[in-house]
Amino acid sequence: MININKVKTYSVLKRKSKVEAVDFAKPPVAGRSFTGFCRALPNILKVKELIAVADAVVRARKQKKSVIFMAGAHVIKCGLSPVLIELIKKRVITCVCLNGAGIIHDFEIAFQGKTSEDVGEALKDGKFGMGKETADFLNNAVSEGVGNGLGLGHSVALKIAAAKLRYKELSLIYNAYKYKVPVCVHVAIGTDIIHQHPSFDPASTGEGSMRDFRSLMEEVTGLNNGGVVMNFGSSVILPEVFLKALNLARNLGNRVKDFTAANFDMIHHYRPLQNVVVRPTQDSAKSRGYYIIGHHEIMLPLLAQAIIEEIK
Repeated sequence: MININKVKTYSVLKRKSKVEAVDFAKPPVAGRSFTGFCRALPNILKVKELIAVADAVVRARKQKKSVIFMAGAHVIKCGLSPVLIELIKKRVITCVCLNGAGIIHDFEIAFQGKTSEDVGEALKDGKFGMGKETADFLNNAVSEGVGNGLGLGHSVALKIAAAKLRYKELSLIYNAYKYKVPVCVHVAIGTDIIHQHPSFDPASTGEGSMRDFRSLMEEVTGLNNGGVVMNFGSSVILPEVFLKALNLARNLGNRVKDFTAANFDMIHHYRPLQNVVVRPTQDSAKSRGYYIIGHHEIMLPLLAQAIIEEIK
């Protein structure tokens, strides 16, 4: 028979507690600086992780280690290119990785200052993705550049740099080119609107994307002992590409350990968790992996400002 009077208790004063009052948020006040705002956040859970990622990026910059920024196209569509461009100008980001849609939205912004069509409406009569200028410019850029021995990202960057585009200063690719930051573009054939056009050359696209994969592998070797890789919003392609680039770098005898990996997305995805955060960092005591959920248009400016505050 259970006798509740015989249960064993202990004093909570002797117990280890994971939350302390000293870590609580500070009340909101008007006119607070961004640094003050960060310090007023609760020093708990994802706030601690966000600050840890920012600190890792700042350390990597000081130590001249790789800071690889991977992004799905939604990051560009959310109007975040100016944030990334500033991080490039401040010599924070050392490599930009995009999927095929990334170059499409980046070009359209540089060309006309707007992007992102109504897919559902255009799909009704087969007009989705059939914009002439976007396909002609990008497909020709890839064919010409790859034909001259360049990677896909460099081919597009060179073409944008040479063109008279009204909003060119808003182009992430152009600014990366201007500040000598490599742009690696990893394409899955058939996924992008420009693949529907007769100007599309799959052979050049495949070759250029493969050259960018090898360039990424070189950047990955710079993660060792203090680098940072971040993935914003790519749920399949870039996590898969990164994992293979890391594996190949290690296979060829390079030590790539003790780095920080962070994935930022709006929901929880299996592949970014495994291929960016968990697997690459699992065999290194000094490596750290973080998965932070939140809308890109909020999380990226917060992260970037935290970084800029430390390097200004």
